[in-house]
Amino acid sequence: MTGTIVFDPLLPLPLLAALAALAVLGILLALWRGLAGWALRGLAALVVLGALAGPFFRQEDRAPLTDIVLLVDDRSASQALSDRPAQTDAAVQALESRLAARPNTEVRRVTVPDGADNAGTELMTAVSEALAEEPQARVAGTIIVSDGRLHDVDRAPDLSAPMHLLLTGEPEDWDRRLVIRNAPAFAILGEPVTLTIRVEDMGAAPEGSTEAPLDISIDGGEPQRFDVPIGQDIDLPVTLPHGGRNVIQFSVPGAEGELTDRNNSALVQMNGVRDRLRVLLVSGEPHAGGRTWRNLLKSDSSVDLVHFTILRPPSKQDGVPVSELSLIAFPTRELFLEKIDDFDLIIFDRYKRRGILPSLYLDNVRNYVENGGAVLVAAGPDFASADSLFRSPLGEIMPARPTARVIEQGYRPQVTALGRRHPVTAGLINEWDGDWGRWMRQIDVTPVEGEGEVVMSGVEDRPLLILDRVGEGRVALLASDHAWLWSRGYEGGGPQLELLRRLAHWMMKEPELEEEALWAEPSGQTMRIIRRTLDETVPPVTVTTPSGETVELELEEVTPGRFETIWRGPEIGLYRLENGEQTAVIGLGPAAPREFEATIASGETLQPVIDGLRGGVMTLSDGLPSIRDTRAGRPAAGRGWIGLTPREAYVTQDVTLMPLLPPWLVLLLAAGLILGAWLREGRR
Repeated sequence: MTGTIVFDPLLPLPLLAALAALAVLGILLALWRGLAGWALRGLAALVVLGALAGPFFRQEDRAPLTDIVLLVDDRSASQALSDRPAQTDAAVQALESRLAARPNTEVRRVTVPDGADNAGTELMTAVSEALAEEPQARVAGTIIVSDGRLHDVDRAPDLSAPMHLLLTGEPEDWDRRLVIRNAPAFAILGEPVTLTIRVEDMGAAPEGSTEAPLDISIDGGEPQRFDVPIGQDIDLPVTLPHGGRNVIQFSVPGAEGELTDRNNSALVQMNGVRDRLRVLLVSGEPHAGGRTWRNLLKSDSSVDLVHFTILRPPSKQDGVPVSELSLIAFPTRELFLEKIDDFDLIIFDRYKRRGILPSLYLDNVRNYVENGGAVLVAAGPDFASADSLFRSPLGEIMPARPTARVIEQGYRPQVTALGRRHPVTAGLINEWDGDWGRWMRQIDVTPVEGEGEVVMSGVEDRPLLILDRVGEGRVALLASDHAWLWSRGYEGGGPQLELLRRLAHWMMKEPELEEEALWAEPSGQTMRIIRRTLDETVPPVTVTTPSGETVELELEEVTPGRFETIWRGPEIGLYRLENGEQTAVIGLGPAAPREFEATIASGETLQPVIDGLRGGVMTLSDGLPSIRDTRAGRPAAGRGWIGLTPREAYVTQDVTLMPLLPPWLVLLLAAGLILGAWLREGRR
């Protein structure tokens, strides 16, 4: 039970102040005139003003509330190193026992796991969320058992009670880690890209270690080992071996006595891209669609195009002196003998043998394809004639032979059943709204037995687009020269740009257009496994985890020729995928987990916050500190002890109000004082 005097004025305070001022003036006037009863008059005014102020005696029935102490238990990944779990368990149990033995104290235990998506230890976030559920007036302090490696110190709450950090770990702890300073997402094929790496020791590292072995492997291949200095940035030039995703793994063997080897390796995933794609376009003669290929290739900023149109064949004799011709001579020897290997793709657009390119040059083109080059033939009527390219050394690598028939009638190109699965034409129908426009010409060809893949058909299902692999290279035959009708919007047009773009990039071996491919798209620790194939079924994919365990996963066909599944990897690291003859590697998780970037226990990060709250940082290796009571605003930590601030909070259960001046007493006192003043002044 507690009692206090409170006031509940019957009049507004400004009016009450005005009445008090009038009373003072009246008393001063009486004193000036020498009235003997001025003192009694003043007391009467004081009684009336006191009654108007409404004084009450308030008596409260209070129930005391317990103090709340937050006990924060850090269970992040870095807290699982060495003997920290046992150290943490012992400290938390002892603190719970000591706090439970304190009178008028409750303990709120907060367990902090790893943050989602490699967020690290979100210690202050957990404390803020716990405090949001408790009244601040009851919180006597916060005790944190942790290694001090948190990643959200900017979210530290504003407290009026002390905060303490009890550090796990031992003074002799040390760790070695591998750091990737910079790792670009893309690199140009054939050109070295510089990665900056660093191997460094933290904590009480053993003396005398100046170098450490570094293993480097690409796409899960056999690693190469190098000796690198410790504590120095190393610029490492890396040349990517292929286009698409390249997975590079750096690792340092674990050293005896270090805390963990989880930070001894790092994965870098870079996409290899071509700097420039060099294309040679040879147009046999001007025609209505002559600019189709040129416009397509020039619209791609990554393509360097060399285009020649044969306007004046050697057989043309019109008497014009050579010195007066403005035409550029066709540099056949330079292009087809000396620099042919510089091109990624050669396109023959309605070209026929006219004596410009000798058989020796065309035979060199055939060798170029077999050694990894690409040739695309856009056939016109001349392909069905005696001067056809098929009747040159290139005929040996053509996927179809002409029948000498040219079909002049309208038809709508169609994607074959195989074409619906092939990446060049798969889903092409979705690239255009409405029906495709007709083409008006098709060269009748017969596929060479056992060669080529017919992905588009024309008149009466005759082959229209045939793709083939020859040696290390690729060949494509488009049996029509009317693709330009789509670009002109004839009868609604069609996906000419997308078709020719895919075709050109397939021939230049872009990874995203391979018919048989296996890859995975990572998202955190989840991967989407994708298998593209021309077959109608695929076997289960075998996944090998970083620890060597294997898992078989069934794939589901989502679109023709594309099979997928989604799987969450159990750990961070390099995974190997195998499906039939296709293999792939993928890295899950960050290049270096945030929890293991720094593993030596330290209070440096949290020290400014704790200093502002008058708390302390103690090491559990020196023993568990005792707990004392401290007053608000006083230092709450010292040698071997930490302090909590008792809050003395309470809840009011009942309130009783009793007026100090009852109306009858006010009336009696005021009347008596006024009467006494009148009598005294009358006797005088």
